[in-house]
Amino acid sequence: MRCTMTCRCLQSAGIPFRVIEVTAEPAALEFVTEELGYTEAPVVVVDDDPQHHWSGFRPDLISRLASRVGTGPVVPLGPSTSHGIA
Repeated sequence: MRCTMTCRCLQSAGIPFRVIEVTAEPAALEFVTEELGYTEAPVVVVDDDPQHHWSGFRPDLISRLASRVGTGPVVPLGPSTSHGIA
């Protein structure tokens, strides 16, 4: 649920993103768990800055990111909202 909500929130804010399924990508899983130290998904890595990442559904951080990149406001969408995420 948190992964879906994060994707919907990013999409709502107009922030481009790429989903990497860590269960299918061993190198990505190792990066998230060993290098970043996270044990829960979703993990959002914004750029190459080692301090610019987080774990979990964080609409507050997505809003901050949206204002930084000049996209629209973030509206956290409930699970009943229908959006296609590619």
